[in-house]
Amino acid sequence: MPAAYGLSDLGCVRKNNEDTLLIDPVLGLYLVADGMGGAQAGEEASRLAVETVAESVAVALRNDENALVRAFQRANRRVIDRAHTDPSFDGMGTTLVGVLDDGPYIYVASVGDSRAYLYESGILSLITDDQTWVNEVGRVLGLDESTLRVHPMRHVLTMAVGVTDDLRVQTYHLIPRQGWQILLCSDGLHGVIDHETIKNVLGSEISLDAKCHSLIESARNAGGPDNVTAVLISW
Repeated sequence: MPAAYGLSDLGCVRKNNEDTLLIDPVLGLYLVADGMGGAQAGEEASRLAVETVAESVAVALRNDENALVRAFQRANRRVIDRAHTDPSFDGMGTTLVGVLDDGPYIYVASVGDSRAYLYESGILSLITDDQTWVNEVGRVLGLDESTLRVHPMRHVLTMAVGVTDDLRVQTYHLIPRQGWQILLCSDGLHGVIDHETIKNVLGSEISLDAKCHSLIESARNAGGPDNVTAVLISW
């Protein structure tokens, strides 16, 4: 069983934390959700999505890729239904990224721009693909990175849980090896601190909780414009 630690922080600007995380070693389930919708709606969307995925995985006959996708789809339906029954939650949604450990395989699923990274032997690589205008439209059009960093569409998601019946869930499966670390994080982390900083923290000889605290503190030191959440899993 891998070791894991998670931490979520308000950041330096926001008045409420719309991120939700889950670490459940019994289910082998690890999640990060970044809610949106204003007022309390973002908090409700991320909380509801995480709870629904956990409930779905808990009763699944097999902990595999299909079970994780179905859990994401049920979360999507539940967030949509909640918004329909309470006008104060109209327009809410959430990103969602998760790992399901069923040894020897682990399954990764994502919707939106919360990310999963893999760190191994000094190399940090991105597992997931952002479902954003920048990644799916801007880069396809050939816009350079300096333009994309300031583009007015740079924060626009092309997919999120709770905003459409036609949910696109991206999935990946891996066989973890000893020494692997997987980082799940909201864009309050990866959108603020650079790749090299994340790699250096994960490569340092400190505990998982110290690494999470260091990542959060790095985002806060860079201005912390958004909520910041990190879940780190180590084999």
